[in-house]
Amino acid sequence: MEAQFPDVRSMVAALKPSYPVYCLRPHVVQRTVQRFLDLFPGRVLYAVKCNPHLRVLKALYDGGIRHFDTASLPEIALVREAFPDAGAYFMHPVKGRAVIHTADRVYGIDTFVVDHMDELMKVLDEVGGGEGVSIVVRVKTPPVEGTFYHLAAKFGAEVQEAADLLKEARSRGCQVGLCFHVGSQCTHPGAYREALGIVGQVLDKAKVPIQMLDVGGGFPAEYLGSNIPPLEEFIREIEAGVAELKLRRDCVLMCEPGRALVADGLSLVVQVLLRKDNQLYVNDGIYGSLSETVTAGLKLPARAVRLKGAPSSETQSFILNGPTCDSLDVVPTTFDLPVDVQEGDWIEIDRVGAYSNALASRFNGFYPETLVVVNDRPVGLP
Repeated sequence: MEAQFPDVRSMVAALKPSYPVYCLRPHVVQRTVQRFLDLFPGRVLYAVKCNPHLRVLKALYDGGIRHFDTASLPEIALVREAFPDAGAYFMHPVKGRAVIHTADRVYGIDTFVVDHMDELMKVLDEVGGGEGVSIVVRVKTPPVEGTFYHLAAKFGAEVQEAADLLKEARSRGCQVGLCFHVGSQCTHPGAYREALGIVGQVLDKAKVPIQMLDVGGGFPAEYLGSNIPPLEEFIREIEAGVAELKLRRDCVLMCEPGRALVADGLSLVVQVLLRKDNQLYVNDGIYGSLSETVTAGLKLPARAVRLKGAPSSETQSFILNGPTCDSLDVVPTTFDLPVDVQEGDWIEIDRVGAYSNALASRFNGFYPETLVVVNDRPVGLP
C-alpha cells in the first residue's frame, strides 16, 4: 500500500526526499470523474495512456469509471487484471497480428478501432470473423486551432473510405461504430459539433446504422494562462451535433477523456540541488515528468516548501534546470517562487497528472517513480 500523508508538507517532513515525488490526490480525481459522469450523456472511457499508474487507475475506478480506452497489450493487461469487471476497448487504429490475437483470445477484447481496409481484414482474420466483434471506424477530422497536438494527422479515414469500411465490416457480421479525435487540449467546444458533421457525411454515404459513436478525447484541463470554457459548453455542442445525426436509440455514445480527468489530481515535488542567480537546478526535468512544458508549452503553478522557517513572501521568476547532463534539459517556462529559494528547498509543481510519469524516460539514469497519496488541496491557479 502506498504511503499516505495529510498534506505535502507532512510528506516532505517525513521523507525529506532527495528524489522526485508524485503526490496523488484521489479526492480531486474522483470529484472530476463525478462531474464527467454527471454531465456526459453516455459512456465515459478513461484514456489509459494519459497516466497508467495503477494507483491513478484505482482512483478513477473508485470514482466510478468502468470503461477504459486501451491502446496496447500492456494497457489491456493492466486494466483486465486490476478491474476484471471493467470494459476495455482496443482504440489504436494500427495493431500487430499477434497483439490482436492475444487481445482477443487471452483478454476477451471484442472492440477494435480501424481506419484502413487492410487493418479491418487483419482484425477479422486474427479474431476469426465478425460475429461478436465490434469494429469502430476512426474518421479524419481537420486541425483545430490552439490544440496541443493534431491527433488526426496520423490516423483517420476520409469520408468515403470510412463509409466503405463501415459497409464492409457490417457485411462481415460485425457491429459497427464511428469515432474521431479533435486534438489534445481542445479549447473550442464547436470543434466537436464540426467533427460530428463529418460523421454525418460518412453515415449518409454508408447507409449503415451504427451501434456506437465515440467522440474521442481532447477535453481540456486548466493550466496557467489557459482560458478554457466550462465542460457544459462541450457537452451542449456534442448533444446538438449528435441530435442532428438521428441515430438509432440503441446507439451508445462514448467519450475518451484523459487529460481532463487526471491533470489536476497529481503534483510533483522536486528538490533544489543548486541555485545560480535566477537559475535553479532540480532533480526532475524535461526527460522526466516535465516533457510537456516543451512539447505542449505547459505553464504550471508551483510553490516552495521549506521545513525550517518560512520562505519570503516576495517572489521572482526562476528558470528550472533538470538533473541530466544535457544542456537542453531546461524547462522553457519560468516559475514564480520566493526570492530566497535556496539549495535544499523543495518545490511542488502542480497540474502534472497528465502525460508526466507516462512519458518519463530513464535518460542519464534519472527516473521519477515514487508516488504518495496526500489529502490536502492542490496548489491551484490564480
